[in-house]
Order: sequence, then structure tokens, then C-alpha cells
Amino acid sequence: MTLNKQNIQMTTIYKIAVVLVIGLSACKDVSKEKKITVSQQDSEIDKIHLTDLKGQPFDLKQYKGKTVFINFWATWCKPCLQEMPSIERAQDILKNEHIVFLFASDESMEQIEKFKTSHPYPFHYVKAENMEALNIMALPTTYIFNPEGKLVFSEMGFKKWDDKNNIDLLINIAKTK
Repeated sequence: MTLNKQNIQMTTIYKIAVVLVIGLSACKDVSKEKKITVSQQDSEIDKIHLTDLKGQPFDLKQYKGKTVFINFWATWCKPCLQEMPSIERAQDILKNEHIVFLFASDESMEQIEKFKTSHPYPFHYVKAENMEALNIMALPTTYIFNPEGKLVFSEMGFKKWDDKNNIDLLINIAKTK
């Protein structure tokens, strides 16, 4: 074997050895680490953190057994504002169903209150505390939870909620258990 071939082989062996040493040193003995057991995974509804307009935590568990419609919106969002009259009509059409309509914005409580005062919608406004953590990428975004608290509908963008198909969708969700 020539000296050049021997050098190439030794260099290759050296590189393989370095990779193995680095790889083995990166391995950990996880048997000695503290293990965390998750007994119950948070449901989607539990991941939503809301406060009322007085700054008090808003517990969505109070609506167990009801369908929960949460519209994420903002005062500056034109499609949100265009969607609101159709939600108002849907809310009126569905007033005898077990559906709770909530309007969640991550704006300041003062901005939400100002909007509420200047717009006569009969909505239940709340402050969303963690919209980024929910991965809400566009407004409006609507989440609908069935009576068991399971997220069954999630959609970004404007929707005409008083349309017959959407009313039927809400009624069907409300009647599933």
C-alpha cells in the first residue's frame, strides 16, 4: 500500500472515531433522570385563557354541557366587524339552543369596552390572554366546542353565520353528546 493510501485510510478512521466519540458522549442515561408523568392531557378548551372585562379569570368550565362558540376578533379587523351582524342574527335565531357565544380579543380591556359601548351588539366580550399560544394566525377565527368541551370546528376568516348551512352546523353540534 502506498503512503498516500495509508494516510487517506487513517484520516477516514480518525474521522469515524471522532464521530463515534461525540455521538456516544451525547447520549444520556435517562434512567437516572426524573420522569414526568402526564395523568391527563389538557383539552383544547382548557388551553384558552380568558378574563372578563374586569380582569378576573374567566372559566370556560362553567359552560360544561353547552356548545361554546368563541369568535376571536379585533376592533381594527374589517372582516371581524363585517361578520358581527351575521353572528348577532345567528345568536338570535339560536337563542333557544344551548349555545354560548363569546367574543375574545387580545386588545386592551379599555379598547374592548370602548368598542362595546359604541356598538350595540348583545355580545359577551372577554379578553383573550394567549392568542399567540393558540396559533391564531388570522382574524376573525372561530372555535366551536361541543357540549363535552371538544373542539369540533375551527376556521379562520369571515363567515356568514346566519346562513342556513351555518345555523344547521351549530344546531347539529349543540345536539351531539
